[in-house]
Amino acid sequence: MTISWVRQPSFEAPELLTERTRLRGHRVSDLDALARMWADENVVRYISAKPSTRQESWARLLRYVGHWRLLGFGYWAIEDRHTGEYLGELGFADFKRAMTPSLDRIPEAGWLLAPEAQGQGIATEAMTAVLRWADANFIGDRIAAIFDPAHGRSIRLAARCGFVVQGEATVAGNRALLMSRRRPLP
Repeated sequence: MTISWVRQPSFEAPELLTERTRLRGHRVSDLDALARMWADENVVRYISAKPSTRQESWARLLRYVGHWRLLGFGYWAIEDRHTGEYLGELGFADFKRAMTPSLDRIPEAGWLLAPEAQGQGIATEAMTAVLRWADANFIGDRIAAIFDPAHGRSIRLAARCGFVVQGEATVAGNRALLMSRRRPLP
């Protein structure tokens, strides 16, 4: 059985431009900045609560590239449009999470910004761009996102982007907040 996720599958992340950012596919050269961001305790506090090793960050980078190759969607690197600085990442994934309720065949949105990029509206700007891309390319009618219930900043960002609370979820034995966004009809 073939699972169709997008209207026109792509093997690479399309470049999207916003006023301040360039959203592009990940590169090997992103590893140092990506690993530094994922190793920061404050950045991962509400995600894994445990800093990632360089090896874990390398596996994450490969997973991002693999999503585009196999599913036609994935995560973009967020780059400062003027300086080229790596600011973070965001996009959609199918992590095959052990969770209830299941997100089977529902793309999961997520984002993570480096400390120096937080609190400036960059995540909202970039997420708005990738949601426009999703609205034009995804086949399904909804996108989900899950959060630590204490992660107020991300929950507020999701609400600004049209996500609404669906209820609680259990992810790997932990309580999470499940939000979703209905795609506009074509």
